[in-house]
Amino acid sequence: MPVDRSFLGVESEDRFIDVEKGQLKLFAMATGESDPAYSSEEAAKARGYRNIPAPPTFVFGLTLQAPAKKGNMIDMVDNVGAVLHGEQEFIYHTMIYAGDRLRLKTKTVDIYEKKGGKMEFIVQDTTVHNQDDVLCLTARTVAIYRN
Repeated sequence: MPVDRSFLGVESEDRFIDVEKGQLKLFAMATGESDPAYSSEEAAKARGYRNIPAPPTFVFGLTLQAPAKKGNMIDMVDNVGAVLHGEQEFIYHTMIYAGDRLRLKTKTVDIYEKKGGKMEFIVQDTTVHNQDDVLCLTARTVAIYRN
């Protein structure tokens, strides 16, 4: 069954998530990040950060922790097991730190097919604002649905 194209242009509800020091430390450890600024508040402050900064790809995990209720992949396809992660892009506007409360919003901006419909691509953009309503990051995710 093809991707439900009625989701094109659909924007999710606001989702909120708190960035915790423990999350950042575990992420740094799991990704092999050895810079102590990503795991120690003292080291981060010594480097001029206001708190432990989020490593570059950390936000991708946050989108999994706070999935959209409106416009999510489960609603768009009949077999979520046939969805592959195809591409990820991050545009950083400002740093994200431990202690931030982030607001995420996702919009489905494109749905297209290749190989005569055997592969369908779902393009979603997510904006991430902090507690001061400052845009921190824009992320683009491309998922591939195999028919």
